[in-house]
Amino acid sequence: MLKQVPLICIVLSLYALATTVASLNQEGLYLYQFKLTLEDPDSRLSSWNPTDTTPCNWYGVRCDSTNTSVTELDLSDTNIQGPFTASILCRLPNLSSINFFNNSINQTFPLKINLCNNLVHLDLSQNLLTGPLPETLSLLPNLRYLDLTGNNFSGPIPFSFGTFQKLEVLSLVSNLLEGTIPPSLGNLTTLKMLNLSYNPFFPGRIPSELGNLTNLEVLWLTQCNLVGLIPDSLGKLKKLKDLDLALNDLYGSIPSSLTELTSLRQIELYNNSLSGELPRGMGNLTSLRLLDASMNHLTGSIPVELCSLPLESLNLYENRFEGELPASIADSPNLYELRLFGNRLTGKLPENLGKRSPLRWLDVSSNQFWGSIPASLCDLGELEELLMIYNLFTGEIPASLGTCQSLTRVRLGYNRFSGEVPAGIWGLPHVNLLELAHNSFTGSISKTIAGAGNLSLLILSENNFSGTVPDEIGWVENLVEFSAGDNMFTGSLPDSIVNLGQLGILDFHNNKLSGEMPKGIGSWKKLNDLNLANNEIGGKIPDEIGSLSVLNFLDLSKNQFSGKIPHGLQNLKLNQLNLSYNRLSGELPPQLAKEMYRSSFVGNPGLCGDLKGLCESRNEVKNLGYVWLLRTIFVVTIFVFLVGVVWFYFRYKNFKEAKKAFDKSKWTLMSFHKLGFGEDEILNCLDEDNVIGSGSSGKVYKVVLGSGEAVAVKKIWGGVKKEVESGDVEKGRVQDNAFDAEVETLGKIRHKNIVKLWCCCTTRDCQLLVYEYMPNGSLGDLLHSTKGGLLLDWPTRYKIAVDAADGLSYLHHDCVPPIVHRDVKSNNILLDGDFGARVADFGLAKVVETTGKGIKSMSIIAGSCGYIAPEYAYTLRVNEKSDIYSFGVVILELVTGRRPVDPEFGEKDLVKWVCTTLDQKGVDHVLDSRLDSCFKEEICKVFNIGLMCTSPLPINRPSMRRVVKMLQEVGTEKQTKPAKKDGKLSPYYYDDASDHGSVV
Repeated sequence: MLKQVPLICIVLSLYALATTVASLNQEGLYLYQFKLTLEDPDSRLSSWNPTDTTPCNWYGVRCDSTNTSVTELDLSDTNIQGPFTASILCRLPNLSSINFFNNSINQTFPLKINLCNNLVHLDLSQNLLTGPLPETLSLLPNLRYLDLTGNNFSGPIPFSFGTFQKLEVLSLVSNLLEGTIPPSLGNLTTLKMLNLSYNPFFPGRIPSELGNLTNLEVLWLTQCNLVGLIPDSLGKLKKLKDLDLALNDLYGSIPSSLTELTSLRQIELYNNSLSGELPRGMGNLTSLRLLDASMNHLTGSIPVELCSLPLESLNLYENRFEGELPASIADSPNLYELRLFGNRLTGKLPENLGKRSPLRWLDVSSNQFWGSIPASLCDLGELEELLMIYNLFTGEIPASLGTCQSLTRVRLGYNRFSGEVPAGIWGLPHVNLLELAHNSFTGSISKTIAGAGNLSLLILSENNFSGTVPDEIGWVENLVEFSAGDNMFTGSLPDSIVNLGQLGILDFHNNKLSGEMPKGIGSWKKLNDLNLANNEIGGKIPDEIGSLSVLNFLDLSKNQFSGKIPHGLQNLKLNQLNLSYNRLSGELPPQLAKEMYRSSFVGNPGLCGDLKGLCESRNEVKNLGYVWLLRTIFVVTIFVFLVGVVWFYFRYKNFKEAKKAFDKSKWTLMSFHKLGFGEDEILNCLDEDNVIGSGSSGKVYKVVLGSGEAVAVKKIWGGVKKEVESGDVEKGRVQDNAFDAEVETLGKIRHKNIVKLWCCCTTRDCQLLVYEYMPNGSLGDLLHSTKGGLLLDWPTRYKIAVDAADGLSYLHHDCVPPIVHRDVKSNNILLDGDFGARVADFGLAKVVETTGKGIKSMSIIAGSCGYIAPEYAYTLRVNEKSDIYSFGVVILELVTGRRPVDPEFGEKDLVKWVCTTLDQKGVDHVLDSRLDSCFKEEICKVFNIGLMCTSPLPINRPSMRRVVKMLQEVGTEKQTKPAKKDGKLSPYYYDDASDHGSVV
């Protein structure tokens, strides 16, 4: 409630204001009135002083030559918030330019914008505007530039947008626009740039009428849900310089009419379903700098005429091209990017490739190239990435590559290379990935590896490397993976190897290593995989191995280890343990004396434990010592036996009835992917030893299949309706059947960041859901455990946030109709072995159904305390904005390390606690103290995104698509920024498809 102010106070205040601004001219009064409608948290408008006579010296204001009338208003990137009050700004008679780029201008677009008759330039991009695009915009008679990129506009593009009189630039990128691209846009003959990219339009064709835009220079229709053929009429756009139709579902051949566009500098057609050959006449495109037709179904050979063009970037990867690479490609003087992986190309690489061109990125992986590596690849000193895996290359690595200081990634695996690796290759200072696996390399690791200060992944498996591992390996402090299995390394592991504090994988299986394990391996705090199987290593297994808290895979089998098994091993959460065929002795640690580990200890004659096959000779001595005890209890045993028979009869009767539920002949299996297992393998493993958790609708089991693959099985008994679990809000009983919701949702969607449902099995009394197994459990369990700070450093948390956001964005924007999860929380975000995130638990998921009154209401509240959006709690209306609020809470969890509800907060939840603490004490008292301070700037940016998502007003929350974009922008800012074209990321900024998951 507002306090009542006496009338006399109001009068006095107005009088004081009128006295203060008496000298300010009329246009200044209008601008000052506009300022009062805004929030200015950074005080960027502090220079807007009402005591001035004119606003022409104010920040962001430009006036005419007489310095009396306002012509331009540029408040871009000032963090101002509030509505766009055109009714005020349009009173400025000579205002020709408005630029509010990258602010928080919200609410809907004002209809009175048509009053700004002199407006030429209008930029409201990267704001929070919502609602439909106003039809009245086309009434602005002088408008030439209109940019509404990165807002939340919805609905179709109005037909009236085809009636602008002088418009030259129209950009509506990254909104929520629907419908199809209207043919009326073909009437805008003055248009020079049309950019409608990244909108969830309904499936539709490219209007042939766009061929009438004869002044068009830029046409970007990236990811617009386009289908059908590329119209021949685009060949009439003689002034076109940039054509981008990527990320659609266009099919058919590339029209030959495009070869008549002699002004074209850039063609991007990647990620469609185009087929046929590249059109003849490509040599006519004498201005072409970039051609990207990757990820299509193109066939034929690579035309020789392409090599006559001044190409800088050629991307034709993941097609079906055959034949040899034209030798004349080596004569292209500007070529810096050549990506051809995933085709059927053969022959040798041109001998002079790189001699005349500044090659920076070369990827010819997954083809059938043969011959040697051209020695000239780095002659101009620009080469950064050399990717040649999965080919038939032979010969040695040229010595010239050992001096290529610009190299950052080298992948030569899965070829037929031989000979010794040049010493210079081992020590290249900027290389972060060196993969030489599955070749016939010989020789040893050079001591020059001490200079490889940036090396993160060293993969040498399946070669003929020999000699000892040099002490200098301990200098490579950024090493995360060292895989050298199936070689002929000898000697002991150097003591310096314990200096590799970032090491996550150490694999030297099938070598000839000897000696003992180095002392100090407790420094491998991030080690997840240790495989030294089939060597000749002796001595004791170090006690320190029990302190490696994240160790998941341990294989020391077929060595010469002796002594006792360290008791600390039983504290580890190992998915695989193998100590077989050594010389171990003594008692097994109690927690390891389980049947599931029996094969892990075979071949150790002196090892004793209560497992079949271990130390059986000791049983005879044990029996002699207990003879007197057996005689004493014989009579008692007979009595217990009789009582037991009676008890067993009734127990067995009940067991038979329960077993009917698991009669394998009565199970119905429904698969959603190609399976390599049957229901028998699943049913045989559903015992209590395999339970890994229990949720709101049943128990979850880990089942290891015969193939060695693990799956997670959720068992729901009796078709029980899902009830809210402990800690969840309970208001009656949730009526949605969890099983049906999971099957209905996960059975039809496919996304890398949504947990995969392999199949479901049902009987009358029991239902099973079989998912992919997530070895690192849920984000909530891991984040709030004692290991959270150790395992989840900031880069890992950031990756989890981006993955989860991507999964939710798919549900909201790419599913038709959209799906609302309704139970987004950290416990429903699962983590795979690489801490990749999957959104899970769709038992409450709902398809969004609209009614005449808006979003359909739910009958009860469903969700979890601390995650429920405020409007959902009191209106029961569910939509995507509810999920966005919940995801914002997850972001705050990642940033603060705190739970969504905590006794420390009192009656507050995490959101309220964060806002209060931030206001009273500052950001340092909110951020998780376990996170490295070097990431503070990036953490704060993600923190701000979380605050936006948890805004009390749903209209102020960004869409999930916008959230994904903002998170990705945080990540790209800390890297070397890719090439941009008028603010748009170049399409070749990606991790190579040929990298098979190895991202550095």
